[in-house]
Amino acid sequence: MKSSAFVLRNSAIMAACAAAFPCTFSSAFAQTTLQDVVVTATRNPTRADELVSDVKVIGRAAIEASAARTLPELLARTAGVQMSANGGPGQFSSVFIRGGENRHTILLVDGVRLGSATAGTPSWDSIPVDMIERIEVLKGPASALYGSEGVAGVVQVFLRKGKEGFHPYASMALGSDHYARVGAGFQGGQGNLGYSLSVDKLRVRGFSATNPRVPFGSFEPDVDPFNQHAISATARYQLSGNWRIDGGLVYSEGTASYDDGPGFDPKSALRTATAHVAVQGKVNDRWQTQLRLAQGNDTNNSYASSFDGSFKTEQSEFTWQNEIATPIGVVLAGVEQRVQRVKSDTVFTVGKRTINAVFAGLNGKHERHSWQFNVRRDSNSQFGDATTGFAGYGFRVSPQWRVHASHGTSFVAPSFNQLYYPFFGNPALQPEHGKNTDLGVTWSAAGHEAKLVRYDNKIRGFMTNTTLPINVDARIKGWTLEYTGKFNALELRASADSLDPMRTNGRQLPRRAKTQLTAGADYTMGAWRFGGSVLHVGDRFDDAANLKPLAAYTTADIYADWQFARDFHVQAKVNNLADRTYETALGYNQPGRSVFVTLRWQPK
Repeated sequence: MKSSAFVLRNSAIMAACAAAFPCTFSSAFAQTTLQDVVVTATRNPTRADELVSDVKVIGRAAIEASAARTLPELLARTAGVQMSANGGPGQFSSVFIRGGENRHTILLVDGVRLGSATAGTPSWDSIPVDMIERIEVLKGPASALYGSEGVAGVVQVFLRKGKEGFHPYASMALGSDHYARVGAGFQGGQGNLGYSLSVDKLRVRGFSATNPRVPFGSFEPDVDPFNQHAISATARYQLSGNWRIDGGLVYSEGTASYDDGPGFDPKSALRTATAHVAVQGKVNDRWQTQLRLAQGNDTNNSYASSFDGSFKTEQSEFTWQNEIATPIGVVLAGVEQRVQRVKSDTVFTVGKRTINAVFAGLNGKHERHSWQFNVRRDSNSQFGDATTGFAGYGFRVSPQWRVHASHGTSFVAPSFNQLYYPFFGNPALQPEHGKNTDLGVTWSAAGHEAKLVRYDNKIRGFMTNTTLPINVDARIKGWTLEYTGKFNALELRASADSLDPMRTNGRQLPRRAKTQLTAGADYTMGAWRFGGSVLHVGDRFDDAANLKPLAAYTTADIYADWQFARDFHVQAKVNNLADRTYETALGYNQPGRSVFVTLRWQPK
């Protein structure tokens, strides 16, 4: 009976989506197309139509057309992804892929992990969206590729890179809540050398992060501004023969005000940085190898609050990866070492751990068949060894229809906060272990694509909070239906998510809706481009006990872009068109109706 009801509910959602939005579909997000080459799903370049995993690609044009001001807002318009935020820009945000926890997703910036080892979560708000060239969102288990935290998926952000010639660009945006942003940079290259540089500066006066519903008496009816500046740079040099060296860095720092109750004016000084250098080349015609060193740092210093504190995470990585072409596909083999160090004025019993890993895989294609197999063994200095695997198969039934199925395991090591934070940590906490199964079918023809994916993720030892963190069990299952289509100058998108995010006690996981719908359209007419999108998020609960409900909400955004000269665009956006009041976390405000105007210069 429960299974039948679940199927009926999903069918109703899909029908409602089609009936409610006959002429408007998801926003201008670039859906994965047959021409896309994806890296994140296999760790080596693979055509999207050969993958056995569910991957979404968001390109530069889609980022510029979106209504999002932050990376979590951008991702929230993606099928299978939800988000929550403790206020406006600069406040703590969470991203939930397929109903997983925020700590169940790995964030990579050009291959470098970025996150906090104390909180155990990615640093979502540190990368300005204007610096991003492309995003790949891998939905599903990824521990067999990337290790701990890869339960729900991986988000990989690719920054702008060098290219032949010299290509400067600049933009300026003004908007509601005294929003002001300027950015500039260039991409260039000549012969063996390629390079890029980008800078970004943001100031927003903002609004009060909280309202009287916020827990723990944190409400303070003031504005909470956010200031941020960031810089990124990349370089590559082609050495003699088939070898090259490349590197990159990104640095972001900002100050965010937040609410901590009357009598305080608390602030967080936020700093993140990633850097990497790699040498790669061909040993012979079939064997390509890469040596890579990377560092990712995350710092959060709170001051002028009821509790001041400093938390810094340093993650150093060394990777040796090999790709060997064989008659049955590309063989992947490598070793990796990651060292996490925590520096804080809070005393942790343990402040360092080392993870040594070996990994291997195979992905290939023959006629209508495609396959992928991965295995990885991580040796954690705190928790011993963990082995994870992935196996997937795809079959093209006809030129229009393709099916795929996969099964993968995952694990998550507890964060330093969960283990050792004074009075709130549990040193006896154990890692989580997950088993996820995916089934999917894709139809594509003449500029249209529809995809239906069913997933079921069983997590043993799921870490949740009562008085202290404890291990329980959880099961997260659901459906995702997506459509993209193009009719000459009109582009259409739609998605519907039906989610069943439950612990074994029958309680719904906090801040995740069982239903989410997105819809929108984009239309090009000469030098003009118009678009709009709708996001509907269903009822949720803010707490694990399901005693604090969060109401469903629907927001609509529109934009118009005009290329008024060869190298200039001006764009106007209105977010939350109906000025809807809503919360993604209990007691924390979200922006009302907001207007933004952006001027872009990019010589052709």
